[in-house]
Parts: sequence; structure tokens; C-alpha cells
Amino acid sequence: MHGVHPCGTVPRTMTTQEVISPVNIEARKELGIRSGDTVRVTQKIKEKGKVRLQVFEGLVLMVKHGTEAGATFTVRKVASGVGVEKTFPLYSPMIDKIEIVKRTKVRRAKLYYIREKATKEIRRAMRKAFAMGTSTGSDIGEKEQVVKDAIEAKAAEAKAIEGAEKKAVEETKVVEEANTPTEETKTEEKVVEGETKEEAK
Repeated sequence: MHGVHPCGTVPRTMTTQEVISPVNIEARKELGIRSGDTVRVTQKIKEKGKVRLQVFEGLVLMVKHGTEAGATFTVRKVASGVGVEKTFPLYSPMIDKIEIVKRTKVRRAKLYYIREKATKEIRRAMRKAFAMGTSTGSDIGEKEQVVKDAIEAKAAEAKAIEGAEKKAVEETKVVEEANTPTEETKTEEKVVEGETKEEAK
């Protein structure tokens, strides 16, 4: 009998199932992300019941599983001198948008050597920074120091003048107090004047 399996069972007919996805699968397939591309991935992040968008831009180190259902791509960027890598599923609904910023021709499918190259460059930069640590003071710093010293000298001079003026005022007060007659001297003067008047009579 035609269509019957040798063991006696009837084979099931293959039916095509429609894949329902919130992601535009065809558009992401046509994008054709490959190693060496600089991509900008806009990611959805849920926080306290709200969804915010976060942009991650960097170099594609590798693409795994091509355009299959489980396809992933790894993006690397350097943030504040630290290398950060993220692996994104190509068809993830948590990715809002993928943009290819720049495309470069590379001869490898997996750019793992970029990590070592980056660390070597950082080490070289650190060595240079260490060598440059023995440098002379900047002209601006020296000028600022000169201005600071001049201001301090002026302040000290003004303080000295103020102290001298205070001292002079105190001395004049002492002289004035010495010259002003007290009540006893006034009464003595009056008695002397009375005696001279009596003698004159």
C-alpha cells in the first residue's frame, strides 16, 4: 500500500507552523550582523514597573548560530577605561532596535585578539603614564603660586600696618592720659591760687 510505513504505521503529514513573535524576524535576518561591525543596540530595561531604553554601542566580536532561532552576537566597548562585553540574542524582544553604525572588513570570524590588544594598549599607556610622572611643575601652577605668595605677603603687610596703627593709638592715649590733670591736681592748683591771692592782699 502506497504511503504506508514498512512497520505498518501511517506517517504524519508535516504541517508548517506560523511563528508568532513580537520581533520583526525578517528585518533582523536581513540586517546581517557580522564580526567587525560597530553596532548600536537599544535595549529595554524594566525598572519599578517602568521600561526605559539603554543604548550599548561597541564592536561585534563574534556572531554565533548565524540567523537561527538561537542566534547571538557579542558586543564589546570600553567604558571609563574598562572593557565591557554583552552578548545579545538576535531575536530578543527586549532589544528595541539594532543599528549598524560602521562596517569594517576583518579576516576572522571571532575577534578574541581584540581583548589582548586592548590590555596591551592599556599596559603601554600605564607605562607611559608612569614615565611621565616625573615631570616639572606647570607654568600655570607656578604663576598661581606666585600670585598666592604675593597675596599672602600683602595680607601680612596690611596686618603689620594695622598692628602698628593700633600701637600708635594706644601710645597717644597713654600720653593724653598722662597730660590730662586729675581731680587732685585741680584741687591743689585751686589751693595754690587762693594762697597767692591772699598773699597779694
